Amino acid sequence: MSEWRARSVLFDLDGTLTDPADGIVGCIRHALESLGAPVHSASRLTRCIGPPLRESFAMLLGHPGEAVVEEAVRRYRERFEAWGMYENRVYPGIPELLGEIGRMGWSAYVVTSKPRIYAREILDHFDLRRFFAGVHGSEMDGKLSRKGELLAHVLVAESLVAGDAVMVGDRAEDILGAQATGIASIGVTYGYGNLEELRAAGPTRICEDPASVLAALQDHYREER
Repeated sequence: MSEWRARSVLFDLDGTLTDPADGIVGCIRHALESLGAPVHSASRLTRCIGPPLRESFAMLLGHPGEAVVEEAVRRYRERFEAWGMYENRVYPGIPELLGEIGRMGWSAYVVTSKPRIYAREILDHFDLRRFFAGVHGSEMDGKLSRKGELLAHVLVAESLVAGDAVMVGDRAEDILGAQATGIASIGVTYGYGNLEELRAAGPTRICEDPASVLAALQDHYREER
């Protein structure tokens, strides 16, 4: 079976479907400031877009212990739930990409380390949820926040075959999680993982914009016909 015989396309959310930088950076800064902790540069905080939030706070706070990390997460969510999740924008070309995937008869799913409840709210806010057969994310307590664990869960929950799926994401965690579960992957460079990070992770392909993702999938679709 070809590694590109995909019929299910699994999308990361932050940095792949939407650009959440203003909201996420603002919420991390709010949490750090309210704890009296040093506030890092915007560029360093931006690197926290993608990986599990608890891991990012542990790093930013110098690994202070679980209780402090949980308090940072609580303060982050105060601002995020109020308005931070809406300080966000859909990348140009994403609705067109998702629409074409649907017209090709493929199924699309969201697979994000963000809590599932937030992912659904964001997709509804931007009128994107209609494109997806399922939305999967972590639990509020951090369960399923690692991408490999989450992908394994999605394969079972949605009765998907790993060899018939492609993971699309902007960070190494997306690519490595896909590899761990036998899923082909597309790394996208328009998000928050740079080309060097993606190449080191070893995706099946690298694309520079949503149109390139669509072209890669359409090529495979024609080949399989």
